[in-house]
Amino acid sequence: MAVITFANTKGGAGKTTAALLLVTELLHRKYRVCVIDADPQRWFSRWYEGASLLPNFTIETYVSTSTIHKIIHERRSQWDFVIVDLPGIQSPLLASAVGLSDHVLVPIQGSSMDAQGGAQVLDMLRYLDRKAGICIPHSVVLSRVNPMITTRSMQAVKRLLTQQEIHVLDTPIAERAAFREMFDLSRPLRRLDDLPGRNVQKAVTNASDYADDVLALVAPGLASKSGPLSNRTYTPIETAA
Repeated sequence: MAVITFANTKGGAGKTTAALLLVTELLHRKYRVCVIDADPQRWFSRWYEGASLLPNFTIETYVSTSTIHKIIHERRSQWDFVIVDLPGIQSPLLASAVGLSDHVLVPIQGSSMDAQGGAQVLDMLRYLDRKAGICIPHSVVLSRVNPMITTRSMQAVKRLLTQQEIHVLDTPIAERAAFREMFDLSRPLRRLDDLPGRNVQKAVTNASDYADDVLALVAPGLASKSGPLSNRTYTPIETAA
């Protein structure tokens, strides 16, 4: 089954929001999903603890570099999707999780600081390819985009990514109040439809289009382009992390 990792070494880049939107859309489509919450802030786990019981969904927390390999290999055989939410800092978990992924999603806001945090992840992926011969499919997802305005910073980030031939999802994640309300109320996005003045339907459309983009790249049973995870070998990459 498919392992998708969300990574950006800068906190506040919209990483957990991007992960949660994808998870709730996958659950809406009846997929079985396991989340590995490797972020010490445990935002995903806190959301899960406050949410009503959701079918076909489980979460693993308090993982470490010594346990994440075993957990991912066990869970990928039991669930349609394993979603990994990494810390928003440089961490040894980055190298471990990225090397076990079928696809890595790098959320980036339209700012130079977020682009730098994303660049560290992209550098890690290049290092794996160059030094270990492991090519991990990856994409950037633009996050917290003002749906009405395209800023100069966002345009600069898009140009930089295009110049470096980095794949960017067609659908950016907009800045919407409903996405914040998911965490505040511990509800899936589609259960916020009773909130007035939140443009929930526009938020749902955004999330659905975003999930479509991801599923076009990776789906349950889709073999990784870099080969079976069990056959991968790893080169020490602490310097790149």
